[in-house]
Amino acid sequence: MSQTFLIERRGDTERWTLNDPATRNALSDAMVLGLYEATLRAQQDDTLRVIVLTGAPGAFTAGGSLGNFSSAIGQPLKPGEDDPLIALNRGFGDVLHALCALPQLLVCAVDGAAMGGGFGLVCCADHVIATERSVFGTPEVTLGLPPAQIAPFVWMRLGEAKARQCLLQGLSFRAEAAMQLGLVDEVADDGELEKGLQERLERLKRAAPGAVASTKRLLQRLRGDVPDLRDEAAMAFAAALRGPEAAAGLAAFARKKPAPWADKP
Repeated sequence: MSQTFLIERRGDTERWTLNDPATRNALSDAMVLGLYEATLRAQQDDTLRVIVLTGAPGAFTAGGSLGNFSSAIGQPLKPGEDDPLIALNRGFGDVLHALCALPQLLVCAVDGAAMGGGFGLVCCADHVIATERSVFGTPEVTLGLPPAQIAPFVWMRLGEAKARQCLLQGLSFRAEAAMQLGLVDEVADDGELEKGLQERLERLKRAAPGAVASTKRLLQRLRGDVPDLRDEAAMAFAAALRGPEAAAGLAAFARKKPAPWADKP
């Protein structure tokens, strides 16, 4: 297991921690793989009742890591070349689908930033508790990228109108506003996340695990499966990252300047 993704088991509860404080817990390939493997294992573990997904102190996650993608930014593929970015991006879509299929209760405990892919992870939770200082955002389009893999999950969580508001404008929300949006279920005072989490877990465990699993299956059938756009989303993301908008947008972000299209009247 990667040290950037930690699992701690206490009785019938596991805490999964995105653990790379230096990058504000950015979603590296190793972290995404660790999360995916943990999710597949948990789906087969009938002794596990609750999973808490959180981040190491300082953030939930700053979103996807572009570390392995940096050489591809703004660089089109050569004719006939297969794009490795497609498989890498699709892997995160696999994680989101697997999280939604968990039979256990999934709680996201957020203290700090939950951006981009982190926003998508939160959309998969059964209960979201966040501190007052937490910020939730989908900034991808402001960087010249589509929020491709998370889009179906934001749509399922928030509905089409609010999903459009978030995804097409690249908006950010503090915890109270995110609760009004329907993304967050509960807001704890800064410094009180653990206390609020433990109180919530005590209440959640009043529900029988078999009944929870059965109810989650029924709810999934009621709303229908999350639209499976993994392949299309991965291709859209890869094409955008190699295009001129992403090159300009990410360069502007690194310089803390407005993107070129933001300067136009």
